[in-house]
Amino acid sequence: MRFSIPTLLFSSLICCLLSFPVSAVYSTGYLPLQRAVPLSHRVEIHTIKARDRLRHNRFFRDGGGVVDFTVQGSSDPFTRGLYTTKVKMGNPPKEFNVQIDTGSDILWVNCNTCSNCPKSSGIGIELNFFDTVASSTAAMVRCSDPVCTYGVQGAAAQCSPQSTSDNVNSSAAIVFGCSTSQSGDLTKTDKAVDGIFGFGPGDLSVVSQLSSRGITPKVFSHCLKGDGNGGGILVLGEILEPSIVYSPLVPSQPHYNLNLLSIAVNGQLLSINPDVFTTSDNRGTIVDCGTTLAYLVQEAYDPLVNAVNTAVSRFATPFISKGSQCYLVLASIDAYFPPVSLNFAGGASMDLKPSQYLLHNGYQDGAAMWCIGFQKVQEGVTILGDLVLKDKIVVYDLARQQIGWTNYDCSTSVNVSVTTTKDEYINARARQTSVCSSKIGTLSKLLPLSIMAISIHIIIFMKSPHL
Repeated sequence: MRFSIPTLLFSSLICCLLSFPVSAVYSTGYLPLQRAVPLSHRVEIHTIKARDRLRHNRFFRDGGGVVDFTVQGSSDPFTRGLYTTKVKMGNPPKEFNVQIDTGSDILWVNCNTCSNCPKSSGIGIELNFFDTVASSTAAMVRCSDPVCTYGVQGAAAQCSPQSTSDNVNSSAAIVFGCSTSQSGDLTKTDKAVDGIFGFGPGDLSVVSQLSSRGITPKVFSHCLKGDGNGGGILVLGEILEPSIVYSPLVPSQPHYNLNLLSIAVNGQLLSINPDVFTTSDNRGTIVDCGTTLAYLVQEAYDPLVNAVNTAVSRFATPFISKGSQCYLVLASIDAYFPPVSLNFAGGASMDLKPSQYLLHNGYQDGAAMWCIGFQKVQEGVTILGDLVLKDKIVVYDLARQQIGWTNYDCSTSVNVSVTTTKDEYINARARQTSVCSSKIGTLSKLLPLSIMAISIHIIIFMKSPHL
């Protein structure tokens, strides 16, 4: 089966360049993340799955079909899986809240001329729009310009007569998009953000653009906090932690594909044909922090659920709720539920604690209700979203073509390498008391796109003749 972008999620983008002044005081890009949906908001599982399904359909743009995900309807009061950061763009600068997304490539925000763009958001943020006229340094670029001839996964991009090119006051010009039209799910206000910060492997991602000029290492990392109010950090650099294990990326793929070989429950390998994970036009395993849940092909999902049921049969009451496998539990899930291991090529295992594959769905008769968070895919691609990526350091080492991870408390500090030799590093944390103390307040409001950036007041200049 081959896949295409659904027209309901088509978003026209203006092609732009953004920039920022550079300073050589600190040597990392540090992105503070925050939970997009407040902990108090209750979100239905079917709503989350519908959102994930739409973005997955946008993944697979070649051919004539889509991956079919069965919609289930249990609810989760805590998990939403949207992580955002802030970026200031334009002159005078304006702040935008953008979602961090490794499943798409481009940084884009909404233009003030956008048709059907949401004007308000249900997640407690003020929406802003990029105004190419109000920005004194913006300039138009014709559709024939080479920077405008591209397609964007996650939101199809095309030039319009209002296309814009913005140059920089340093060598670090960044191509980004400005949305002029939205439809379908993108017009809804309940989860609206100002745009997407794509960290995919494509040439137009910020990491690819900066690393190709030697401005940043060709690596980025994130640590997404799963409990409490969420949050975490994302850095343009490599988080250093001795326990990180690595698996090679599948080459020549438009997403971060890994070779998943097997799954174990409580240390026991499940009987799964490894061919169901082999990367092809309609199969494979993708790592995507823009997907809320996690999705397993049926050939792997059924053995996993059966093994978990067997392991907890003496301690928890299994039952089906709105299509999901659920359990009533009277004690901590860590005491009863087994660990799950996803085993990848290169000998790397992703070890999942119960909280990384179960969703808390309230209470029933005085017992806590927990449900399997993996969703069954009848056929197609296994996608590892925030359900399994949370509470982990995840390193995307594009220079070595590998992804690494380890379980980690994302509320604590991390050491970050800012060179390819790992001989220089800084200590980054959400609340600091070290050398960065005078600037982290700025970094929490401004998105440092360059490893050498202290702040990223983005200034847009006229189009360079070299672009």
